[in-house]
Amino acid sequence: MHEIDYAKELNPAQYEAATTLDGPILVIAGAGSGKTRTVVYRLAYMVESGIPSSQILLLTFTRKASQEMLRRAGALLGYGVGGVHGGTFHAMAYSILRQYRPKGYERNVTLMDSGDIAAALQECRDKLHIGKADRSFPRHQTIAGLFSKARNKECSIEDVIRREAYHLLFHADALQLLYDAYAAYKKEHALLDYDDLLFDLENALLQEPDMVKRLRETFRYIMVDEYQDTNRVQARLVRLLAGEKGNVMAVGDDAQSIYAFRGADIRNILDFPHHFPGARLIKLEENYRSLQPVLDLTNALLAAAPEAYRKTLHAVQKGGALPELIRPINNRTQSELVVQKISELACECPLREIAVLFRAAYHSYDVEIALKQAGIRFRKYGGLKFSDAAHVKDVMSFVRLAYNPLDFPSFRRVMELGKGVGPKTSQKIYDAMLSGDGAALEKACARHAGALSHIRFIQTLRETRSGPYAIFRDILAHYQPFLEQNYPDDFPYREQGLEELAQLAGEYAELDLFLSDLSLEEPDQTDDADQDALTLSTVHSAKGLEWDAVLIIDLVEDRFPSRHASLRAEEFEEERRLLYVACTRARKYLGLFAPDFIYSRETRSEERAAPSPFVRALPPSLYDELQECPGGRLRRRTERERTARRALRTTLNAPFGKNHVPDPDAAITPAHTRKPRAADDAESDRSSPGMSGDDACRDMPEAPANTGCLSGKGDTDPARCGFCRHRIFGRGKIVEYIPPDKCRVHFPNIGLKVILTAYLALEDS
Repeated sequence: MHEIDYAKELNPAQYEAATTLDGPILVIAGAGSGKTRTVVYRLAYMVESGIPSSQILLLTFTRKASQEMLRRAGALLGYGVGGVHGGTFHAMAYSILRQYRPKGYERNVTLMDSGDIAAALQECRDKLHIGKADRSFPRHQTIAGLFSKARNKECSIEDVIRREAYHLLFHADALQLLYDAYAAYKKEHALLDYDDLLFDLENALLQEPDMVKRLRETFRYIMVDEYQDTNRVQARLVRLLAGEKGNVMAVGDDAQSIYAFRGADIRNILDFPHHFPGARLIKLEENYRSLQPVLDLTNALLAAAPEAYRKTLHAVQKGGALPELIRPINNRTQSELVVQKISELACECPLREIAVLFRAAYHSYDVEIALKQAGIRFRKYGGLKFSDAAHVKDVMSFVRLAYNPLDFPSFRRVMELGKGVGPKTSQKIYDAMLSGDGAALEKACARHAGALSHIRFIQTLRETRSGPYAIFRDILAHYQPFLEQNYPDDFPYREQGLEELAQLAGEYAELDLFLSDLSLEEPDQTDDADQDALTLSTVHSAKGLEWDAVLIIDLVEDRFPSRHASLRAEEFEEERRLLYVACTRARKYLGLFAPDFIYSRETRSEERAAPSPFVRALPPSLYDELQECPGGRLRRRTERERTARRALRTTLNAPFGKNHVPDPDAAITPAHTRKPRAADDAESDRSSPGMSGDDACRDMPEAPANTGCLSGKGDTDPARCGFCRHRIFGRGKIVEYIPPDKCRVHFPNIGLKVILTAYLALEDS
């Protein structure tokens, strides 16, 4: 046992947070500011101050996190703090319900695991005759996930489907029936799933005041880690257990709230002072991770957020070079520049200290191929490597057969796409095909018409002798019904990845070169933590991690932020926070990649891409800008060029200004009213490659704003349709009125959008 000098061990803000014990406290802990260290020292300080460890409740989002904090606190003190109640919200809820047995818990109840949930859902489906023999009906794991999201977000099943799984909207009514039946089934059989624990505890606390009183006496000091990630019921439980004047400390960072899709509600941390009147606010702004140039950029990124706890991170480490904004010609040459930059960085730090981050897992496909060609080891987190994904293997089997019809492993995989075809049948059909006897082949396929159609399709591919891109496009069209049938839960997402591969195929003149690059043996990539390998990761999977060098790719509109996120103000702001999280993973080097052109799925060609609005809003003085020239050489933009572009960036970013809060209900025609394809299939027609921002608007024919374009007469003459403003998309040109209440509007660098007239402000003539 030894005495701890808290004032010496902690900076002033950390010391204040660790030693202030009474009343409600909100600690806003910026990225890399020593949040965990502060919580650990506070635990030690409370125990040293004579507070019984049994009166302390530490709530975290993983059991591992609480165990690590308790271990470190014990190491500081020189003795264990095992009496502290530490764990997750769900573990705490289960413990209380078992111990106090409130009304409804007099008899034993069983907590269900994933297998139990699947069995219960199947039994309910059988009773309701739902989804029987319908291969488009989602699987049990997906259904359970939708039910959990609806519960945690406290919204309807239909709302969840509209937001996150629009392709399942056809099944919304059936899923609602199943949801109700599942709830009744659990009640009838005294069963609880994971989410029931929190809501059942809340109900018990609301119905039994004596139970609340006893728990408040037991848990006199409450600490909640990662408070920005709590959902609504978790925040209500904290208020019930602590009371308005209780000794509760919430630690978190509103700028790192990126899990709304799981039910996290940023309002919990933003409204903490309202929920706990008189709460003390402490900001941890000293950053121990990154160099100051990186922090200057991230501070500027957050400055434009309309609602946040304002903070400015300061680096403890001095020096450092400016982050780089690299402008590749397109998203294909981007991968080459990424590999080039990684090779440069690898001379200064190990590969394991370099990460490439991206918004969606399929965005890295091109980079994965380039890394394989360069022989650079990598691990991927947040999605499978493209070569491991089942739907990619399906499509690549067709591609291989188009090149080599004798490839039996690929042949068998294609044959087994159809129902009732197994290894023996595949071999029989293969032998018949090799014999060249058409009658024998038809006989072998007599009971499997799908198998014969696959064979004929492959023969057609070989006869047309098309290039890799055309072959890939034909295969995707042929495979689409199987994609939707075999992967009903998430086929739009898988389709996006296949479109990315089709684009890659277009870069090859010969099919065998494309196949060889995808089939190259990768360097040994074991799970050994000591293996020196690069990290590829989605930003969500990178939270909590850090590297010496971080490269963020595809920082263009419709990719970061995603197109879907641009439709609602709260989702747009979460994308800003997501980029903040990505940037703050970097210790020394930060590289931002924003290609000039991106492959468009709508036009199946390259189109000019606008840099992410978050990038456009950054002061140019905070980064060095490098433009790719023909031949792959990077040219540094001069100060004069950067100054000339500054006004344009300001204009383009105007709708997302610091004090602007976009209308949360403003949206284009909802995705669920369009055909069931991927979310990126919204109608779009980008402006000409040489135009951007208001330059494109100026090239449109001027016209008086109020010319009757919204009168309901069905005007389509652009000369009679004026200019307008939209709170999300900015200035645009009305090109068509769509009765009774919509307009088709062209927005520069965004394209055509169908907008409700109520959300458009006409410009005065």
